[in-house]
Amino acid sequence: MSTSASTSRIAAIDLIRGAVMILMAIDHVRVFSGVPAGGPSAGIFFTRWVTHFCAPAFVFLAGTSAFFYGRKHEDLSRFLVTRGAWLVLLELTFFRVAWTFNFDFMQYEMAGVIWCIGWCMILMAGLVKLPLHVVGVIGVVIIAGHNLMDPYMREIIPALNESSFSGLGKILYVGFFAGPIQFGESGPSLIVLYSIIPWLGVMAAGYAFGKILTLDATQRKRMCLAIGLGAMALFFVLRGFNLYGDPRPWSVAPQGQNGAPQMPALFAFLNTSKYPASLLFLLMTLGPCIALIPLLENARGAVASWITVFGRVPFFYYLLHIPLIHVLALIVSQIRLGEVSAWLFMNHPMGNPPPPEGYTWSLATLYLVWAVTIVVLYFPCRWFAEVKGKRREWWVSYL
Repeated sequence: MSTSASTSRIAAIDLIRGAVMILMAIDHVRVFSGVPAGGPSAGIFFTRWVTHFCAPAFVFLAGTSAFFYGRKHEDLSRFLVTRGAWLVLLELTFFRVAWTFNFDFMQYEMAGVIWCIGWCMILMAGLVKLPLHVVGVIGVVIIAGHNLMDPYMREIIPALNESSFSGLGKILYVGFFAGPIQFGESGPSLIVLYSIIPWLGVMAAGYAFGKILTLDATQRKRMCLAIGLGAMALFFVLRGFNLYGDPRPWSVAPQGQNGAPQMPALFAFLNTSKYPASLLFLLMTLGPCIALIPLLENARGAVASWITVFGRVPFFYYLLHIPLIHVLALIVSQIRLGEVSAWLFMNHPMGNPPPPEGYTWSLATLYLVWAVTIVVLYFPCRWFAEVKGKRREWWVSYL
């Protein structure tokens, strides 16, 4: 494969990864804005919905990055174990403080997307010892088959809470719908937001997908379009007829709170389950991302270059963006309310109470803070992207 072809392929991945990192910040600003996660209005619903593409693309491309790392290094399994353990540690320490700005560790911990990616990497360290096609099959089977458990979930969750293996079950699949994991009577509670299944399947599929990206341009384009458009078509068929792949039939839209009207049909159709991520959620989000890869290989211009900067240093961006957004929320609170609200020091994003009366931002304020966040982050991310391109020390790959 020519150097130019390889460069265009990697540029497309960085462009998609940069775009989803930018979108991700919308939802994390929303956490501190008091705006609900979805809602009856189109503005609130799509503010949340557009960010659904972030975690699937982030995890999938983490698997793809592992594939390319393994092509250049012989220590892939070791790297996945140490990088994964590093991510789990950061989730429970640095990110815990960045989200909450408090040190009440005994009351609240969260197993978020960084925790999940870390454990998936550790498990992938074993899977990458298998033939590549076997890893791909395992990934697809997990993604496609885990919703077979849906009919049994109402029975599993109550039984799980009474079982001595409840913590393991919540970490692997059920997540926060079964409540937090309590570590003793006075120990901390762990809220599992991202359970390992099916995200391990997403990472494994992304790892095998790396092989497709090594094909020549014609084959690569044909395969990406076939997989991406096929996933989207399958989503519309399965979702349209409520055949399989999500525990919530869209045609039976849930009633709103306090007698509010039902969710509009379009919103219900798109409102697939993220926790744990259903097959339909993953088809809806990964399909477009994969289909876009060959279309973006020739993307040029200032906007593409600007977005690509974030995609080249996704974890460095992630490290910075949560504390930055939290600080900006403190400033907004001071400007709007004349004081820094104590609510901003609660156990965000899952253990916090509803925002106080009069606190919630308008969507205009939310998007203004998001825009400021992206502009501010561009400069340190561009600096680190240049450092990463020049330096080969081991620690660079951990950021």
